[in-house]
Amino acid sequence: MRSATATLVAVLAAGCGEAAPAPWTAVTFNTGTTLGLGHDRAPDDGYGEAQAELSDAWYGDGLAWRRAVDDTAAFFASVQPDVVAFQEIFYSGECGAVPEEARAGFVCETWAAGDPTVAQVVLGAGYQVACHSGKPDKCVGVRRAFGTIEGCDDELCLDGLEGEKVEGCGGGARVARARVRRADGAALTVVSVHGSSGVAPEDQACRVAQFQQAFALVTDDPTLVMGDLNTDPVRLYDGDESAGAFRRGAVAAGLEFITAVGEDAPPTYGGLFDIDHVLGRGLAGSCWVAGVSAGRPAVTDMVYFDHKPHVCVVGAE
Repeated sequence: MRSATATLVAVLAAGCGEAAPAPWTAVTFNTGTTLGLGHDRAPDDGYGEAQAELSDAWYGDGLAWRRAVDDTAAFFASVQPDVVAFQEIFYSGECGAVPEEARAGFVCETWAAGDPTVAQVVLGAGYQVACHSGKPDKCVGVRRAFGTIEGCDDELCLDGLEGEKVEGCGGGARVARARVRRADGAALTVVSVHGSSGVAPEDQACRVAQFQQAFALVTDDPTLVMGDLNTDPVRLYDGDESAGAFRRGAVAAGLEFITAVGEDAPPTYGGLFDIDHVLGRGLAGSCWVAGVSAGRPAVTDMVYFDHKPHVCVVGAE
């Protein structure tokens, strides 16, 4: 697959009257944490097993620890993405349900009604954020200089993306679509995916249904499908029905992987599996993984995240 830069050079070399749109940056990042990562091991970053237990009990293991939020904001400031898909990012509007004894060091310690939520904080000014229906921990962010999300007129639009839950597979929509009107007038579709977790047959069946939803949301416009699949399309192909369903469905929908895929692909989860991906229809590009790809530092030196973000430079195919 050609890189976005190579595509641009080819267009210019062909003598077109107009240059192709400049490449842009897309990121998918499951910002969650979990128990059992060895939070008490060195270095002493202030976030130990006691804090991890509070995160699990009150924050849904979403990004909510203030130092991790600050480090993530610095990461995004350095990357300057145009489109971001978040999974497991804490919605600060839920702070009212968190008891005082579970707030120290977390965003709820200082948050007040009307303050920006975590997704807005880590992206900074100049972004619009819209979230899945019934799932404020799953959102798409778009840099306003790049484009705006159709149907979202505010800085934050809860339930602002098209999508429906799969019955029997938890509450809210784990798959949703953002229709983006780019500043240059072009249209872009972003399909945000967070597959159900688990290895049981019923978990695999949920992912199969969710992936079917995702592929049904692909449009004739240039489209990105991005997020946490909760399956590795290659490494888990033989043991997980949903891995095969994703690969077959992607082909049928005219999608190609922009992220690396295969036995040699850089693992984004647990150092073992490649479950976070970006695919494109009418789009191509190349990606790197923070803290894994050579020369690319991690988002933070804390023992905190259980996923690594993909950063992709994308352009017309």
